[in-house]
Amino acid sequence: MSTDQPQDLTSKIGSNLPFLRRYARALTGSQVEGDKYAVATLEAILSDTSIFDHEASNKVALFKVFHTIWSTSGATFSAGETGVAAKAQKHLSRLTSDTREALLLHTVEELPFEDVASVLDISAHEAENLVDIAYTEMAKSLAGRVMIIEDEAIIAMDLEAIVSDMGHAVTGIARTADAAVHLYNTEKPHLIMSDIQLADGSSGVDAVNKIVEDDPDIPVIFITAFPERLLTGEGPEPAFLISKPYTEEQVRSAVSQAMFFSSTETLKA
Repeated sequence: MSTDQPQDLTSKIGSNLPFLRRYARALTGSQVEGDKYAVATLEAILSDTSIFDHEASNKVALFKVFHTIWSTSGATFSAGETGVAAKAQKHLSRLTSDTREALLLHTVEELPFEDVASVLDISAHEAENLVDIAYTEMAKSLAGRVMIIEDEAIIAMDLEAIVSDMGHAVTGIARTADAAVHLYNTEKPHLIMSDIQLADGSSGVDAVNKIVEDDPDIPVIFITAFPERLLTGEGPEPAFLISKPYTEEQVRSAVSQAMFFSSTETLKA
């Protein structure tokens, strides 16, 4: 039995809470729904601290509790969902169980396969196999148009290459907030990838906020060197978030997850 004092457990959880929220949001595609699962995880630990695995790393222990709740709930969105979430649930029903979870844990959350296995209560070999299956199944099920907001030419070109290689079409690259809004109005994308700080000092967040006023259902991936700064618990926050410097795997995973929540009917059914 753990001898941790409440403040010790709070410290262990607190430093990893932004990443749990990021993971939960990527699974649900929603700030509100993702945070519901995160809160349920915290409440479960507070009611029974023994479920927090003190033999594992703090992040793995926290994610293990989350996954127990997620899987027990049926790994679904709220009952009666319509629109974006309903479409995502339709896609989800066609995928092999635990593939999205394994993909996110390994790529976006950067857990080695041994830790992914611990979270999902499977073997490391099974975890690796699930990631391979995830890439294959999600690539076959979804394809669409992606708009990139990025002021650094090399990064923009790299993102364009990764997205194109996945089978998606890039509608264009915007270097400023004004250019981003113009590009969006010129050719509507299914997904937006956006940096935070842009060339002229404008904000990718501001550009996205203007676009979302017109199309509140469009999924957005933010790319930032400081993801925890966008997960404060105050005000609107992104559902999809990857860190700089990113890896190709992280981009591929985030794009695949975000495309799950596109509400357009032009995506492959």
